[in-house]
Amino acid sequence: MTQWTTESGSAKPISEDVTDEANALPASYFTDPQIFEQELEDVFSKHWIYAGNVKTLEETGDYITRDIGGKNIILIKDDEGDINGMYNVCAHRGARVLDDADADDPGNVGAIQCPYHVWTYDYEGKLQSAPASFENANMNPDLEDEDVPNLHPEEHGLKEVSVETVGPFIFVNLDTDPDPIEDMLGSMAEEVTDLNLTQYEHVDRVVTEVDCNWKVLAGNYSECDHCQSNHQDWIREISLDDSTLEVNDYHLVLHYAYADHVDVDADEALFYYLWPNFALNIYGTADGYGTYEVYPADEDTTLLIADYYFEDNRMTEEREEMIETSLQLQREDIELVERQQDGLRSGVLEQGHLGPNEHTVHKLHKLTYDALHG
Repeated sequence: MTQWTTESGSAKPISEDVTDEANALPASYFTDPQIFEQELEDVFSKHWIYAGNVKTLEETGDYITRDIGGKNIILIKDDEGDINGMYNVCAHRGARVLDDADADDPGNVGAIQCPYHVWTYDYEGKLQSAPASFENANMNPDLEDEDVPNLHPEEHGLKEVSVETVGPFIFVNLDTDPDPIEDMLGSMAEEVTDLNLTQYEHVDRVVTEVDCNWKVLAGNYSECDHCQSNHQDWIREISLDDSTLEVNDYHLVLHYAYADHVDVDADEALFYYLWPNFALNIYGTADGYGTYEVYPADEDTTLLIADYYFEDNRMTEEREEMIETSLQLQREDIELVERQQDGLRSGVLEQGHLGPNEHTVHKLHKLTYDALHG
């Protein structure tokens, strides 16, 4: 049963450790800025996080920057075609090295050079050169040139970030000794690779600011109990009775079947949600896919970053219709999750009560709780 906050504020959550599948995370986990900061450290800095698509980085020297776990990183393509990750922090005095660049407008550099004192690094983050002022002491009357310490390049590179690609998707892990990405993705790694999604081209990106905690939006994406009453146009195209929901260690997959009257070549469409904040929708009614990044901006603000990929980069009427369907579903979901965040923010509810088909919501909540509490 749901427990409500008492006037004295002394009420406790029903299950502080969230072991009972009927129990959601305590409401404070969706509103407390200290918990949000802990999530940046224990969730987004210690697990594999989606960071972009290889199609963004086509040429040698192409780069994007990303904020992951509260830290800014560089993803850059090297001469061998590999994508390397490193913190966007100069080893000299900590200046941000490269200007921000995203999937809509990636940057390109011949070398990674800090504009402050011109320390220059290669595409792997190794220090290549520093100005002559680091070899002489002409401005320091207390030091002779021959006494200037040698600058060892191998000790002054940009700090590396672990990067892995799965199909066209780039994942990063800020942990110093991360577990293999296969341990987290499980069967999703092979399934995504077999789909051969690297052939598709980026066509459109839509970024929407949503007034809710990232876990509220994640929970919405992980269940369809709300679909019948809130996605009525979409639900007419779907046969939920013939659809199945697969739950794995860190991801879930909705295999959704289309209604008989829908003309599609595919037997089903696929919707993946990978904890903590990445969703992948493989369309059945168009040759393409969409990715959705649930980006945590602060404790009650989330950026929903939607990218759409098709066989080529033409925007056809069919593709516009597909994207508009996606955006309409987003608008309907955003109204719901912002309503939920309003209620959670009020402090009236101590902890929610989950239904039998919301076991996937509980799964995502439990993963977050375990990450925070070890």
